Amino acid sequence: MSWLGKKGDAAARRSGVLTVLDVGSSKVCCVVARLQPCEDGKLLRGRTHRVQVIGIGHQKSQGMKSGVVIDLERAEHAIRLAVDSAERMAGLTADSLIVNVSAGRLKSEIFSATVNLGGHEVDESDIKRVLAAGARQAMKSEREVIHSLPVGFLLDTERGVRDPRGMVGDALGVDMHVLTGDAAPLRNIELAINRSHLSVERMVATPYASGLAALVDDELEMGAACIDMGGGTTSISIFSEGNFVHGDSIPVGGNHVTLDLAKGLSTTLEAAERLKVMHGSALSGSADDRDLVTIQPIGGDHGVPMQIPRSVMTRIIRARVEETLEMLRDRIGKSGYGNAIGKRIVLTGGASQLAGLPEVARRILGRNVRTGRPLGVAGLPEAAKGAAFSTVVGLLVYPQVANFESRPARGGSMFKRTGTDGRLYRVSQWLRESF
Repeated sequence: MSWLGKKGDAAARRSGVLTVLDVGSSKVCCVVARLQPCEDGKLLRGRTHRVQVIGIGHQKSQGMKSGVVIDLERAEHAIRLAVDSAERMAGLTADSLIVNVSAGRLKSEIFSATVNLGGHEVDESDIKRVLAAGARQAMKSEREVIHSLPVGFLLDTERGVRDPRGMVGDALGVDMHVLTGDAAPLRNIELAINRSHLSVERMVATPYASGLAALVDDELEMGAACIDMGGGTTSISIFSEGNFVHGDSIPVGGNHVTLDLAKGLSTTLEAAERLKVMHGSALSGSADDRDLVTIQPIGGDHGVPMQIPRSVMTRIIRARVEETLEMLRDRIGKSGYGNAIGKRIVLTGGASQLAGLPEVARRILGRNVRTGRPLGVAGLPEAAKGAAFSTVVGLLVYPQVANFESRPARGGSMFKRTGTDGRLYRVSQWLRESF
């Protein structure tokens, strides 16, 4: 049982309504869900609540590029429309929400801290002391702390202790995985949300959320990497022994494949996206030279449609896909967790649905690859059950597993709190006590 998966806390066993927001480069998706405590004995590993979606709204993303706000007004408009749609469907008004973050040059570091026990049994106050000491180490960073997670405890000289409560020793240590990001992109996403008269309850790294949604128990435990391929960014999360131990992202995604097609075939972005979805593949087929695809040139009515072999499209797509996967292979190698993940890699995110991608990924990454869909959430419409919705489902799972996350108190913290009169007050109170 990982440290993140403890289920004994009363604070984590309350009912409540939760609103989450996935702000991506391709789409903005808001989900309102009711969380009901699971009966004992019916818990998924790490899950304390059953999640029932009661409202969902999604919009084409505007004002975003590679996870960064580039037009505040347009980003605010897309967020407002998605949240309004989810609120109307759920029949309630959201005050605050949990939102994902994929930009800001995510960086993972491990910090260690130790506190004296004096030979007595470890209790909750000792856990809080050592987590606070680890969090203070993280504050030395010049960047914004997104996550500060315990990945293993040390009791005297014994490493790898998962739950030290009740054990006896002279010193209690902890290894903390601290994920940081540049402050400006995070603040601008928060600003776009604040302008929609909402506050940010918590920001969660996209790779962490996607991994929580798409990985199964054995993968979390034995070690696996989850690669979330979005429109503007591709992010990696590495889990080992049930813990999130490394996160990273690169500013390349499915939109770059579309742009390459539009440039290479001299057509519009809309036409290139349609061609990619309907005829695109990262793998060449035997009939590609014979199959012809009709291209509508830029200029619409005045241009004469052209016909090209599908192999021309495939070559353009394959070049970008292979380059992206080679970058990911290098990032996994540099992470130091290559051995921890073994042969297990899960692809998720909207851009992972490209035909032939898993086969190319197996060849370049040299590992077993499967496509992962979000797990364990009821009430999602059929259209929202695919890989493109892993992040938003992971945001619904996150509060259930993060009840031991240590969050350093920062002066003028960017994570605002809701007032006591809001409809989501009970959930924000529950989240506050849980973290």
